[in-house]
Amino acid sequence: MELLVGILVKVLLFAVIAGLFTLVITMSVRGRRQEARIRNEWEQIAQIAPERGWTYHPCTRGQIDQYGGMGPILYKGENQAAWHYTTGEFRGRPFTYFEYRYKRSTVDGDVNDFGEHRRLVIKAVFIITAPGSGSYMEILRRSKLGAVLDGRPGKRVGVPEFDKEFKVLVKDEDFFQNALSGGVVPFMLADHRAKKSPLRFRDNELITWYTGALSPQTVDEKLNYLCDVLDRIPAQAWTAA
Repeated sequence: MELLVGILVKVLLFAVIAGLFTLVITMSVRGRRQEARIRNEWEQIAQIAPERGWTYHPCTRGQIDQYGGMGPILYKGENQAAWHYTTGEFRGRPFTYFEYRYKRSTVDGDVNDFGEHRRLVIKAVFIITAPGSGSYMEILRRSKLGAVLDGRPGKRVGVPEFDKEFKVLVKDEDFFQNALSGGVVPFMLADHRAKKSPLRFRDNELITWYTGALSPQTVDEKLNYLCDVLDRIPAQAWTAA
């Protein structure tokens, strides 16, 4: 009996080691495939800009300093780097998009000089010029984690489905009322892009972002989404701001 138990223990131990070994190989293969896919998409990003008459810079510094400390661009500072920095015109509106990168502490990842594990985080940011200047306003998806990190309740628009799904942070009541008095609310409730595209109004700009690398598909998706939102904001929202 003891011999049988010993054999079973050895078999189970071998199975665990083999499983872990297989998992490591699988994760490594997936990582290499993902890295290859991202690099291929970066190459496409560099190609589509001149094809569409846009201006592209692999990396530039100082162009995004004014956005520091807000949303995806966590840190304030001078000469901040922006990768794949692209400008041009989309559906008749000036735009900018780029990648913002920083490292955060994790249980794994690269180790810095202080022995801390740091993992690279990429944020893809898209900015469209609005018809006029407006006040600060953010429309964010409600989540349990967001409620913990940001306790601000936000303004309610009076549409239960929207107020349950989204949180609106504002500084100016008039701009809030005017901007959301048109078709923005029903549009966001019906459009799947709204669930993964936070919005920020900043002066004469409308901004969205996501965590991850740029790709040709997301460029068209996000720029179209920003234009679709602006198309549904009443003209008086800008004249009143």
